[in-house]
Parts: sequence; structure tokens; C-alpha cells
Amino acid sequence: MREPRNVLLILTDEHRASALSCAGHEIVRTPNLDRLAARGTRFLNAYTPSPICVPARAALATGRPVHETRHWDNAHAYDGAFPSWGHELQAEGIPVTSIGKLHYRNEDDSTGFGKQILPMHIMGGIGQVWGSVRNPLPARRDTEGMLGQIGAGLSRYNRYDMNISDEAYRWLLERGKEDEGWAAMVSFVAPHFPLTVPQEYLELYPAEEMPLPEVRPANGYRLHPWVARMNDIENSDAELGTDARRQEAIAAYFGLCTFVDAQIGKVLDALDESGQSDDTLVIYTSDHGENLGMRGRWGKSVLYRESTQVPMMIAGPGIDSGKEIATPVSLLDVAPTMTRAFGLKANPDWSGRSLSEIAKGTGESSRMVHSEYHATHSPSAGFMITDGRWKFHHYVGYEPELFDLHSDPLEVENLASDPACSDHLTRLETALRQICDPEEVDRAAKADQDRLVSRFGGPEIALYAGTPGATPVPGELA
Repeated sequence: MREPRNVLLILTDEHRASALSCAGHEIVRTPNLDRLAARGTRFLNAYTPSPICVPARAALATGRPVHETRHWDNAHAYDGAFPSWGHELQAEGIPVTSIGKLHYRNEDDSTGFGKQILPMHIMGGIGQVWGSVRNPLPARRDTEGMLGQIGAGLSRYNRYDMNISDEAYRWLLERGKEDEGWAAMVSFVAPHFPLTVPQEYLELYPAEEMPLPEVRPANGYRLHPWVARMNDIENSDAELGTDARRQEAIAAYFGLCTFVDAQIGKVLDALDESGQSDDTLVIYTSDHGENLGMRGRWGKSVLYRESTQVPMMIAGPGIDSGKEIATPVSLLDVAPTMTRAFGLKANPDWSGRSLSEIAKGTGESSRMVHSEYHATHSPSAGFMITDGRWKFHHYVGYEPELFDLHSDPLEVENLASDPACSDHLTRLETALRQICDPEEVDRAAKADQDRLVSRFGGPEIALYAGTPGATPVPGELA
């Protein structure tokens, strides 16, 4: 099998797995990701290790789950203390570059990149301190709308993403003139809120034609108590107020998906124009999904697939074209993919497998992947584990959930108390407890967060400390 000379990881933020035209979405247009999928392999059951930015990105870097590295929330950012796939490549003399959003602690930490171009890190090296106030969770928190300005415009994030694609384009053309191999991560912010997008992309999605979420309280859906507790603190759906406003938000999100697809197209064009496409392994994924109004929630932070499932595809030397794989995979599989591409062994602390190797198969029904959440607005730890068909949610102190994704892809019928499904419940819960002790992990997360909150003067002060909303772009204040 031909080996790649280079590896390019393209990452977006908050791209739900279904929002791809190559995934069969009837509305969203993503022509550039479609062409990447056409010449590669797409993974149908890919998940994030945590449905929130900073923990997910730390897990992506280190190849280790959140409970092992203790990057619990958006104030506990990656600082290089645990080796990353970048460190592993650098140790072998392979140059590693990042362009765009990293969301680590700061640029000065050694995180595995020899050069960071336009890096975005958590604000002031402290991030969202208020998200660590969870023990106990406050009754409510007065905040401005999370989604920001909705509709046509050019936000600071839009400008930042366009600068990232321009820098990546130039960088890749320069690399095409050199002889040495390289690894790079090009990381965009879209389709992360604010839901502002240039008019040319928004006009592709007339708001009045946008379908409303299929599952929501307005249609009789009963929120799980763990999720309902989140609504006490942050309820973007109530702030939107009307279905017309919800349709505008959905249209803007779809516009952002096409907008970031266009930026990715520039990157893929640069690979082609520089003559490096045939020698470069390209991985595309996102840090987590987006609820988009499902269950009355916007953003991420829950365990359902709209939040935890991510798009993932791989293309390049040795990868079959136009193939789809149902084997469950995770962002934890990216680290061994990066090292395997250069013929290196995976770090023994990594639990994942190379996506290149998984892509050779026809699909495994026994593999399981998991996700966990210990961050903003959650009253206790939440854990998810799935084998691709059956999906189990464990909430510390709350009732569990079990779903058969084949018969119930929208996850509305909780089978946890169904005697006919008890074997699946036991099997998945046992598998989760082999990974970690959920109750002990919950205690450890809250202990670390309590210490952070104490350093900021206690809950009353910490609740309003750190980044008030989305992280500012480089050179701008929040």
C-alpha cells in the first residue's frame, strides 16, 4: 500500500454529522466536503469524546479520554502536560504546523506544533471560569443570548475563517516547493455560533422553507431531568421565542455549513495546485455537533447524537474511494492515525486505532466508543457509550437512557426500563464501567472545578469570571 508523505487534518467547530449533502441531507450544500468524501472513506458512526470545545480538542490532541487528562471544561485547557500526536511526530523530526483555532491554554505552551499561524486559544489563558461553578449548580445565570446576531452579515468569526483559509492556501503552495514531508492542522470556527453568515450563503436557505426540529417539547417531548436542569440556566430556545425565529437560526446555521465548506474548498484546491494531493492523507472532522433546536436545545453539551456525533472522512494514499464504514470511531482515533501515516507506533497510552486501518474493513459490530460531559450547565457527569446500534447514557444521580438507533434514530424512546432490553443495558453499562468509574470521575471533576472556583474568589465571583461567551478571535477582546 502506498504511504502518504504528508498528513492534513481539517477541523471545524460544531458541525453536526448530518449536515452534509454527501450524508444525504436534503437541504445543506457542502460540495467540497462531498468531493473529499467521493475520493475517500466516510465514517457513519463517528463521535466526540466530549460535546464541548476545550475538552474535545484536548482529547483530539492527546488521544486520551477526558477523565484521564482532566480537561473537564472550557476553563481546563490543554497545556502540553500530556504528550500529543504533534509531540510524537516532532520527536521523529516531522515538522508540525497549526493554522487557526486550537483552543488550548496559550501559545507559549509546548503542545506539539513547531509553528502556530493565527492561533486562537482560551481568553487570557483562563477561559470560561463560570462554567466550572457546578457544585452546586446555580439556580440560574443572567447572560446575553448565546446564539448572537442571527442572519446576514460578516462576523469576526467569518473574517477569521476567511483569513485561515487564505493562510492555509499560501502555506500549502509553499510546502509544494519543498522536499520534506509535513503534518498540519487547519482549524476553522464555523459553523459555531454566532449565527451570522455572509448574504451569499444565507440566501441559499430561505428561512420560511427550513424544517423545524423533529423532536422538541412543543410537540410533546419530555426532557430528561438532567437536560431540563440545563434549561434552568441557559434556554436559547425560549429566547428565540417563535418558530419563525427558529427557522432563521436554522437557515443561518446551514449557511455557515456552506460557508465553511467553501473555506475548506480553498484548502483542497491548494493541495491540488501544489501537486500534493496524491501524497497527502486528508482527515476531516469536527470537535462536536450542534443541537439546532432538537429537544429545545441549541449549541452542544448533551449526549444525544445531534451533539455527540461528528462528521468524519479520510482520503489519500491507500484509502478506498467512495466507501462508507459503519464501525464506530472517535476523535480519539485521530492521534494513532497521524502517527501511523508516518510509519510510527502509537503511544501506548492511546486507546484509539488508526482510521486508515479501520477504513480497510467492512464494519465491526463489537467496537464501542464513548463520550463524557462535565462542563457548563450540567448538574452532574454524563456518559455515553455506543456500539453503533445500541446507545447508553449514564447520568450520575439521574435515570439512565438506552436507545436502539436502528428503530429509533432520533432517540426518543428510552428503553432502559424495558425488560426485553436488559441484556443490552447491562452490556453497555458494564463496558462503560470498564472504561471508568462514573461516580468517582464525577467527584474528581467537581473537586478540580471547586479548586478553580476557589482561586477566583468563590462561586459568587467565579460565576461571572472569564470569557463571557464565545472565545474572541486573535487580537480582539471579548
